[in-house]
Formats: sequence, C-alpha cells, structure tokens
Amino acid sequence: MTPSHVRHPGHDLHETDTQGHVNQSVYVNYAEHARWSLLQAAGITQAALIARGVGPVALETTIRCKRELLAGDEVDVTCVFESSGGKTFRIEQVMHRADGTVAAELTAVGGLLDLKTRRMVPDPQNHFKELASDPALFGL
Repeated sequence: MTPSHVRHPGHDLHETDTQGHVNQSVYVNYAEHARWSLLQAAGITQAALIARGVGPVALETTIRCKRELLAGDEVDVTCVFESSGGKTFRIEQVMHRADGTVAAELTAVGGLLDLKTRRMVPDPQNHFKELASDPALFGL
C-alpha cells in the first residue's frame, strides 16, 4: 500500500532518557500519529469510524531500534498498511532522521473492533475502503 509520511520536529526533554535518547514509548506515539495522519489523508475520521460502529485497535507492536534518535532530531515516519486477510492487518513503519538514516522500524498488527459486540470485525480493509475518500492511500 502507499506509504504516508509524517514529520516530527525535535523532541522535548521529557521524551528522552538521561543519555538524550528518545524513549521507546515516544516511538510508539510517533507511529500512532503517522497512522492517524494516513487515515485522515484518506478521508477517514474518528467520527466516521464511530458512526460505523468500529474502532481501530493495536494488537501488537514491535520496535527495532537501528540508530540513535536524540533530543532535537527531526524524524520522518512512513506508514504502510498491509492486509493480511482475516480480521487483522499489518502496519509497517520506518522512522528516518533528517539525514535519511533509519532510526527505527516498527511493525504493528491491528484490527477493527466492533464497538457493540467488542469483537474483531472480519475483513477490516473493506471498512477502510468504504469509508475512504481516497482508498488508493491504502492500496485499495
């Protein structure tokens, strides 16, 4: 699917450890921001998802740190949704420093939760396709 990019300017001191490295929880926050940016760029809003009775859920996230990301570093986050069939999808994300160096790679497994039954919906990509004004951003 088509990647989405989100640029984050620098980092606050509370986002770093004593060595000045960005905390791993911040990587997850940046990845989540990139995911929602992709959804919004495709025309999918939180309100539309709620109106449809579904909500995205993260089931698993893996972070592979490659190079240091330090306080003040600018980072670009890519986001690619991949349908894995069934009730889940994968999200591949790469964080690049401004010089192009890969700082981290994140892989997430997600799905859409039926907000009434509290169960995962089958074929979440169909919901994205029907809600999106630009489904090409999801490769649909």
